[in-house]
Amino acid sequence: MRAFDIEQVRADFPILGRQVYGRPLVYLDNAATTQKPRRVLAAMEDIYLTVNANVHRAEHALAAEATALYEAARDTVAEFIGAEHREEVIFTSGTTMALNVVAKGLVNQGDNVIVSEAEHHSNIVPWQLAGAQIRVLPIGEDGLPQIERLEELIDDRTRAVAVTQCSNVLGTRPDIAGIVKIAHKHGVAVVVDGAQGTVHEKVNVSKLGCDFYAFSGHKLYGPTGIGVLWGRRELLENLPPMMGGGDMVAPQEVTFARSQFAELPFRFEAGTSNYVGAVGLAEAIRYLSEFDPHDIERHERELLEIATNELLKINGLQIYGGIDSRAPIVSFNVDGVHPSDIGQILDKQGIAIRTGMHCAQPLVEHFGVSSMCRASFALYNTKQEAIALAQGVEKAVKMICR
Repeated sequence: MRAFDIEQVRADFPILGRQVYGRPLVYLDNAATTQKPRRVLAAMEDIYLTVNANVHRAEHALAAEATALYEAARDTVAEFIGAEHREEVIFTSGTTMALNVVAKGLVNQGDNVIVSEAEHHSNIVPWQLAGAQIRVLPIGEDGLPQIERLEELIDDRTRAVAVTQCSNVLGTRPDIAGIVKIAHKHGVAVVVDGAQGTVHEKVNVSKLGCDFYAFSGHKLYGPTGIGVLWGRRELLENLPPMMGGGDMVAPQEVTFARSQFAELPFRFEAGTSNYVGAVGLAEAIRYLSEFDPHDIERHERELLEIATNELLKINGLQIYGGIDSRAPIVSFNVDGVHPSDIGQILDKQGIAIRTGMHCAQPLVEHFGVSSMCRASFALYNTKQEAIALAQGVEKAVKMICR
């Protein structure tokens, strides 16, 4: 196990050494995407330089090596999330595609799906496109779904409860176990958006109890364009594939009359797989696995506490959602100041945050606003950067309100 030393950690991420507008970069938009350690970039470069070939198809040596690396990445992911069977790990382009696969395969016309008010658009729109009636599980002022109201929303046409493991806006963590218990009592599947959850807590899908789980590599210090759908094997075997093409059909089983699909996991991986991205994701997982997860959690919790305490010293500043048991994400506004103005002034100070609806319009509008400032921390951020955030916001407010 590697000791958690913040300076050594930061040295692993080349981009953190750059300047923006002549100031050191303070990157606090990690809920959107994280930066990548050198070893992830090196692993991907090595594929292109020494092994590059399409997987699962050719008989030559390069194809065999690339296939072995791709399938080894599947094993790494399976172990990371606690999957019982490697075949349950489906590589996708990201969380969004993974949720679309489930929605298109699970829902029939006339079915309904219960979606929490805290969801990212990627866990709302796919269900709409699949033809489901959306039933909303409301959140309280703490930003958590009111699971005591879940049972009243379920009927015999309810196909799924779709819920985030960790809000990308508030950092709040719903009671997944409680939701699973109620849903399964009625024979309803639970679909979890784990895009933020995989980053900030240890995940074991077998123990979590859900039926489908989705996450993205680029939130997890890995590359863009790669993600994972996990599903219980018996459910995946009965789920029709969303896309057709090469590699998702059984060998010698395609005619103009019909096609036969391949076994798991390949029936959901049509076309040329992002094998380079899969290798990069596996390397990111190995990087994270070198640290004690409690050390990372402790560090991120300290950053959140510092940022929260310092921000609350600013007159007129409001933080949204409960402040207990949150991931290191803080969303806020200041009375009389537009979030975009704060974001632009922070940017000129070298501080990168996110402003807007954060692809979660129903959640943001629940709090009676149309936009929020969001700062999100990662393992490579420092206490000084948490303080710099509050100082930068205070400076922005003084500039705007003088």
